[in-house]
Amino acid sequence: MTVRLTVAQALVRFLAAQYSERDGIEQRLIPGCFGIFGHGNVAGVAQALLETAESGDLPYHLARNEQGMVHAAVGYSRMRNRLQAMACTASIGPGSTNMLTGAALATTNRIPVLLLPSDIFATRVASPVLQELEQPSGYDVSVNDAFRPLSRFFDRVWRPEQLPSALLGAMRVLTDPAETGAATIALPQDVQAEAHDWPDELFAKRVWHIPRPVPEPAALARAAAIISSARRPLLVAGGGVHYSEAGDALRRFAEATGIPVADTQAGKGALLWEHPQAVGGVGSTGSPVANALAREADVVIGVGTRYSDFTTASRTAFQNPDVRFVNVNIAAFDAAKHAGSTLVADARAALDALVDAVEGYRVDDAYTAAHRAHATEWNQVVDQAVHLGHAPLPAQTEVLGALNEEMDTRDVVVQAAGSMPGDLQMLWRARDAKQYHVEYAYSCMGYEIAGALGVKMAAPDREVFALVGDGSYLMMSQELVTAVSEGIKLNVVIVENRGFASIGALSESLGSQRFGTAYRYRNPETGQLDGDVLPVDLAANAASLGADVIRVRTIEEFRAALARSRASDRTTAIHIETDPLAPVPSSESWWDVPVSEVAQLMSTNQARKTYEAHKAEQRPLLRPSGAPGSEEGSP
Repeated sequence: MTVRLTVAQALVRFLAAQYSERDGIEQRLIPGCFGIFGHGNVAGVAQALLETAESGDLPYHLARNEQGMVHAAVGYSRMRNRLQAMACTASIGPGSTNMLTGAALATTNRIPVLLLPSDIFATRVASPVLQELEQPSGYDVSVNDAFRPLSRFFDRVWRPEQLPSALLGAMRVLTDPAETGAATIALPQDVQAEAHDWPDELFAKRVWHIPRPVPEPAALARAAAIISSARRPLLVAGGGVHYSEAGDALRRFAEATGIPVADTQAGKGALLWEHPQAVGGVGSTGSPVANALAREADVVIGVGTRYSDFTTASRTAFQNPDVRFVNVNIAAFDAAKHAGSTLVADARAALDALVDAVEGYRVDDAYTAAHRAHATEWNQVVDQAVHLGHAPLPAQTEVLGALNEEMDTRDVVVQAAGSMPGDLQMLWRARDAKQYHVEYAYSCMGYEIAGALGVKMAAPDREVFALVGDGSYLMMSQELVTAVSEGIKLNVVIVENRGFASIGALSESLGSQRFGTAYRYRNPETGQLDGDVLPVDLAANAASLGADVIRVRTIEEFRAALARSRASDRTTAIHIETDPLAPVPSSESWWDVPVSEVAQLMSTNQARKTYEAHKAEQRPLLRPSGAPGSEEGSP
């Protein structure tokens, strides 16, 4: 039996019948579609979504920015532990290429999203069409080929017969925790509207089973032997702990062995901050406690981490010359990093197996006592930083501290770029596994509000706080309109410091004197952007987009505004100005950003000397991670 449908109608019907399953829990794989319609998809995908609007088979959400809608899709999927993925449809040309940054963000973060960019005419009868990029080297190239390196799966449907294989390939990648990321199916605009006779079985309910691969016994034995030989071990928990829902398994392993647990940006909350084995973030923006342990660690157990340069402090964090790595990851690509002993498995399954495999092993009491004493000292520093009493404008650390204290356990803070992710990883005290949502793999300015929209859609029973600086707000605030139109309540905290605080501080540390990082008028006397402050009113802008707005100046007013915002059922923005030069505690770590080797400026030359001193501490991390004294690797 067959049914005659257009390619777009077949696409929508297929997506509505896809389900994911893990641990016996089944749910819709593609719960909805974000989109902005134009001449590339208005007669194709849009018409197909219209036909299913009443049934609700694939709910449609009108976005305001194509990049923003991909960010929202990422926020949704991450909140659902990658068990669901939203679709995103865009028109031909700029509508589709606007999604490129979102595709890169999704793939870098290992988060599944389905992208449906519209494309040029397959028939070419009217070429070149509006918004078509012509390439003299070939007529089969379009701007959508830019998605290829940014996607974990890419296909273009030139003919209706190609749609089934493209759809099945995309679903495979979306549901493969080791391979997932952006899955892109480019849809020529004429093909979207073309009819075809489809076999009924294409639209049958299809359940994609998301696996929990168990450790291979020999690899488990190698990992257990290395861990059991450790005197100063450290576990680094990454995002994979959350995605595999391995928090309880991690806690059992930490309690059984006494091994301290540090976390990455994606892994924060994997072990809650009050746990005696929790030592905070590790790396460039981590805590001095975790970084001190990292410097001396003889065995580092990475669980679900991709070891970014921020996590490894640009390969200066782990200074023990005999350090060995045991890497637990569902992706062999990540498990093999730093010449580690690889344990390719689901994080929860691997940690449960390791508890039994290292039975009887426990770190020395003196090691535990030392890092707990250091943690007690550090907590006093954190308390001081978040209650600084800075004047006349409050410090950013005070805003973060007040937000942390006023939020309920199940509330979620969403952040992405600028100076706040560093302050958050260092200072935030996560009281729930899903409370901390910081996108730091791609560190994309503009993710915050759009990502928060997706988080709230995925978890409507939680209060969601989008924490956004003025730089990121100016990059992308349009999804405020989407939240208002959908009746989705967000709490938005706009922290204004009239410039790029993070890059300003980085510029100063690299000898570039905060050049070009302040939001100022151009000064006619100097020719530089160092004149008076610009009269930009972000609070008024938020109000113009439909949000309720509360302006505050002090931390006391800010706390009261948080309570008002929480009590409201409308999207509310709280605006507060902070001092970009207020002090922040040191992570006692480093990040590799090259400094000019020659310069006329004394500040740059001095920064270069500091840079070279840190570069001397970088390590290749190539030592085979076999047994102590062994040169045998364990791939």
